[in-house]
Amino acid sequence: MNATVEFAKMNGLGNRILVVDMRGRKDAVTPAAAIALAADPATRFDQIMAIHDPKIAGTDAFIDILNCDGSKAQACGNGTRCVVQALASETGRKAFTFQTVAGILNAVEHEDGTISVDMGEPVFEWDRIPLSEEFHDTGRIELQIGPIDNPVLHSPSVMSMGNPHAIFWVDRDPMTFDLERFGPLLENHPIFPEKANITLAHVTAPNAMTTRTWERGAGLTLACGSAACSAAVSGARTGRTGRTVEITVASSPNRGRLTIEWRERDNHVIMTGPAEWEWAGALDPETGAFERRPEAGAEVQ
Repeated sequence: MNATVEFAKMNGLGNRILVVDMRGRKDAVTPAAAIALAADPATRFDQIMAIHDPKIAGTDAFIDILNCDGSKAQACGNGTRCVVQALASETGRKAFTFQTVAGILNAVEHEDGTISVDMGEPVFEWDRIPLSEEFHDTGRIELQIGPIDNPVLHSPSVMSMGNPHAIFWVDRDPMTFDLERFGPLLENHPIFPEKANITLAHVTAPNAMTTRTWERGAGLTLACGSAACSAAVSGARTGRTGRTVEITVASSPNRGRLTIEWRERDNHVIMTGPAEWEWAGALDPETGAFERRPEAGAEVQ
C-alpha cells in the first residue's frame, strides 16, 4: 500500500466507528475506500470519523464523517466520543473543539472515562430539517406505515440534530418492531428530501426511554448518538419526559446507556456516554486496503 494513514477500530455503545488520522494531508477518505472497508468483516463500520487539520482558528480538528455506503454524514455523536478518546490517549488532553459540516462541537473526557459532547442546538423549523412540505408543528407530523385505520407507526416528531431525524413513539420495546423492513421505506420517504434517520422510542419513565434506530446511509445500527439526542429532545418538547433523560439503546450490546441533557440555559444538547477502543491499523484512504497492527494501543498517531 502507498501513502497509508493510521486508523483505530472503535465503537460507541456498539456503534461501529473507524477513526482515521488524515492530519497533515490534503486528500480525503474516498467513498470507494469507505465502501471497501465496510464490506470487509474486520473493518465493517457504521461511520468513519476522519480527523483533518483544523480549518478555522480555535478548533483542534475538522472531522469529515462518512457512512458505510460512502455518503457524507453531518453529525455522529457516538463517533465524536471515539475521536475524543483516541486524541485524549494520544495527547493527554481532556477537552477538544471540533469543526464538522454541521457546526462546532465541544467535547470533554471525564475522570470515569465517559465522554460528554455538546451537540449544539436542535432545529425544529420544517425547511431547515428539511422537510419537503410545510408543517407548522414538527413535534407531530402526518406520516404513517401500515393500514390507514390501524397504522404500525405514525405521527413522528421530526427535527434536526445536524442531520434529519424522525422519532416514532411506540408503546412497547422497540426491538419488537420490524425496523429492518420499515426503516428503508421511511428513510427514503418523499417527505425527507435529504433522507432521514428513523428512530423508535418507548418512554418508560419521565426521565428514561428505550430507542432503536435505522440510520440514514448506514441502515440498522447498534446505536446512534444523534438519534438518542433527538429522541430525548423530542420527548421533552412533546411533554413525554423531562429535559434530562437516560436513553437505553435497545440494539446495543448489553443495552448500553446514554445520558442526554437538553440544557434550558442555552438550548444546547449534551450527550454523555462511553467509547471503546478495539484495535489499530493502517489503511489507504483512496482504496480502503488496510493492514492490522500487531501491537495494542489506543492512540491515533
